[in-house]
Amino acid sequence: MADKIKKASNKNTDNMKSKNKDEETEIKSSLAQKPQAANGISPTFCVAMLKNGSNVKLEGQLEEFQETLKDADFAWINVKVDDLKEEGSKVASVLGFKPSIVHELVSERFSGYEDQTTELGLLLPAVRVDELEVEINKLIILMKNNIIVTIHGEHVTRLAKFARYAVTFFKKVPKNLDDVDKISLVLVRILDENNERNFDGIRSIQEQGEEISKYLIHPTFPKQELGADIYKMKHALISYLEALWASLDVVHYLRYGDAELITDDPITLQKVGMLSTDLTRQISISEQMSTVLASGLEVLQSIYNNQLQTLNNRLALVVTWLTVLGTAVLVPNTIATIFGVAPIAEQLSWQIMLWIIFFSTLIAVVSVYWFVKRKGVMPKKMDTH
Repeated sequence: MADKIKKASNKNTDNMKSKNKDEETEIKSSLAQKPQAANGISPTFCVAMLKNGSNVKLEGQLEEFQETLKDADFAWINVKVDDLKEEGSKVASVLGFKPSIVHELVSERFSGYEDQTTELGLLLPAVRVDELEVEINKLIILMKNNIIVTIHGEHVTRLAKFARYAVTFFKKVPKNLDDVDKISLVLVRILDENNERNFDGIRSIQEQGEEISKYLIHPTFPKQELGADIYKMKHALISYLEALWASLDVVHYLRYGDAELITDDPITLQKVGMLSTDLTRQISISEQMSTVLASGLEVLQSIYNNQLQTLNNRLALVVTWLTVLGTAVLVPNTIATIFGVAPIAEQLSWQIMLWIIFFSTLIAVVSVYWFVKRKGVMPKKMDTH
């Protein structure tokens, strides 16, 4: 009887272990299916300062944030979508925004500004540079009351870094400020983070430009490949500059605090002005790189011209020497023919005819060489540098 009880107990223990193992596997599978962004941060999250003075940070689905938003003093919500136009409009609707504001922003190319008094929408470019491939994604920012929302596609992961420190940042926001001032501070921080990640693009372009410049000093490098690389760099710079100008346009809309949802606090507006200054400096750097690129194109053109001149000199030298050699062959052949058919040859010995042919050929060759040298047909140098 004791053995049966022991066997039953062991069986139940094994069943419990198997069940726990299945549950653990199911949990791990569920966690594996949950999308994660850079630094292990979920692409959809909410950071809020509650009215009781505490901070919370939630990750998950948008619907899970509704109760937190009701008790929030101010909050930032970040949402990743696959389709900005359709899914972005749904996100806006769930959070109490007009879906049309997203449609209006997405229809713009790189930047947009929609002020509907009680709602404010911004469209900013999010630049990714892979070698000389420039990808410009769209980042939508919505503001209403005490909520700021960022909506973007899957390739925009730059806000994940700020999300790690968002709770700390929220704690530093003074409690006695108005909602507009608090949200404006969060907006400035998000704009700054986006700009900083955009600025990383110029470093990648500079690195590729350095690689290209190495080949400009090698005349033997295939010029077709070099020309294609320079064109790619030029195209990358133009696309990058377009994104920076688009960001600067949006910042210019904000720098005076004209919108109802943007603060008019001088200190905060000064921070917006600093963003404008940073963008202007980056644009200046990019334009300087464009000037350097133009110089590179001039160098490339000089290389082409030098190679063409070298080829022309070689062809001219070949033609000149062929002319001299042709004279050296034609003159004696012609005189020998005359001696062979003319009666005068009977009155001359073969030694005299040989000297006549020799001196005639020598005089003709020297005369032809002197003539082409005097006329400048023979190049002075084979190579030009």
